[in-house]
Formats: sequence, C-alpha cells, structure tokens
Amino acid sequence: MKAVPLRHPGRWVAAVIILVLVALFLYGAATNDSYQWSTYRDYLFDQRILQGALVTLELTVMAMAIGVVLGITLAVMRLSPNPVLRSVSWVYLWIFRGTPVYVQLVFWGLFPSLYKHIQLGIPFGGPHFTDWNIQQWQAAMLFATIGLGLNESAYMAEIVRAGINSVGDGQREASVALGMSWGQTMTRTVLPQSMRVIIPPTGNELISMLKTTSLVTAIPLTTDLYGVARNISGVNFRPIPLLMVAASWYLVVTSVLMVGQFYLERYYSRGVSRQLTARQQRAMTEVAGGTGGVH
Repeated sequence: MKAVPLRHPGRWVAAVIILVLVALFLYGAATNDSYQWSTYRDYLFDQRILQGALVTLELTVMAMAIGVVLGITLAVMRLSPNPVLRSVSWVYLWIFRGTPVYVQLVFWGLFPSLYKHIQLGIPFGGPHFTDWNIQQWQAAMLFATIGLGLNESAYMAEIVRAGINSVGDGQREASVALGMSWGQTMTRTVLPQSMRVIIPPTGNELISMLKTTSLVTAIPLTTDLYGVARNISGVNFRPIPLLMVAASWYLVVTSVLMVGQFYLERYYSRGVSRQLTARQQRAMTEVAGGTGGVH
C-alpha cells in the first residue's frame, strides 16, 4: 500500500496570514516617521548607552550571585528538621515574595533615612567598635544590588528546594550506605542530579533579573541602561527612539543569556535523554567498524 501523508491546509493558511501580518507591521514601522529611525541609529552605539548596558550587566550578575547563595541557604533551612530554621526561612519567603520588588527597592532607597547611623559593638551600653554614617554614603548601586538580591533569593530558594526534592530518597540512602556524610551526599549525589531541574528556572530568573534592573530608578539609580536612555530622552525630548535603543540592547543581552542557558541545560541533562549525541554516534560507529558490527 502506498502511504499518503496527511495534509494540513489550515497550518499553511495560518502561516501565510501570520507572515503577511508581520510583513505589514515591519513595513509600517519602517515607513513611520514617528519612530525617528535616524535618532535610533545615532544613539544605538552611543558611549553612554554602552556604559549603561555594562552597569546593567554588573547589577544583574551581582544580584543573582546574592540570590543564588542566599537562596541555597534558605532552601536548606526549609528542609532542615530544626523548627526555628524552618520558621525563619518561611517568614523570609513570605515577606519577600509577598511584596512587590518595586516597593522593596523604594524601601532600600529610603534606607539612609531610616538608619542614619549603624554602630557595631557590645549592645546595651557597651563600647562601639565602629560607626557608619549611612547618610554620607553615595551607594545607590550597593542598595540596588542588595534589594534585587534579597528579592531574588526568595524565588531561588523555592527553585533549589524543588530541585533537591526531585531527587529520590533512595539516592540519599545509597550515599549514606556508602559511608558519605550529609555534605558529601548533597554535593556529590543530590545537587548534581537536581541541577537539571534547577538550571532551566534559574536561567529564566537570570533573564528576568536583567529586565528587573530597569526598576532601580526607585533607589534612585540612573546609570543603568534604562536610566541612561531616559536621561538622554529627557534632554532631546525623543523618548521613542531611546526606548527602542534600550529595548534593542536588552534583546541582545537576553539572547546571549538564552544561548548560555541552552548549553547549560544540555550539559546537565546528559544521561536523561535516550537520544545519542553526535559524539556518541561517532563512537558507536567506530566500535561497530572495529568489531565487525554490534550484535
């Protein structure tokens, strides 16, 4: 019998309609003078924009580092048999997940007004070893990093906890039977297997963090990518092309992060999929050629 493949005319019709709509939108945007494409080209590689993109990257990396480290700590506390540690972790997650990140950043912007001086020493009238005048600090970048990092740690804690719980109890029991300590069991058995569950949402959180940095204007911090674009548009009164410039650089950096996320996911998913990689296929071919075939 001759096999006749199924035809799906609806798919082709939908594809043609979508392509036509996309082409019309692109043509309309290219011929619309309100976009001010000449201004867009002038500022796309402006030194101030590039410096703002670098600040955004630095802020993203530092905030995510705080979020990952503190998130792992909070996840371990949630899984601890100690009720005090579990309660403290739960309250932390309740506060930082239950309030908007913009509100938290506004709070950190007002931190010097709430705590004018920070003294370290012996409490209840004891001597002070150091005294910091917070109001003299020009540390918008520091407060922005702390605010974003503390908020991110609440979400990373749940991601890490879900990854750890995805590993079966039999893996832990086998590790203990082999004489491993709790730390060795976590680092050598549980965490490597849980990474394939942790990496995808962590990559999403990293991309989300990159875009969330645009909210640091609440601190206020105006040296990031969005802040620089807004400052320039406040001078030349051309907000649309400057917003397009900022969006373009956000897309570029996000695309790079998505590529890195793809390779990380593939690395930690080794052994999960039954599909052989190109290297494994070549190895199997060489073995088959050297032994006269695989039986």
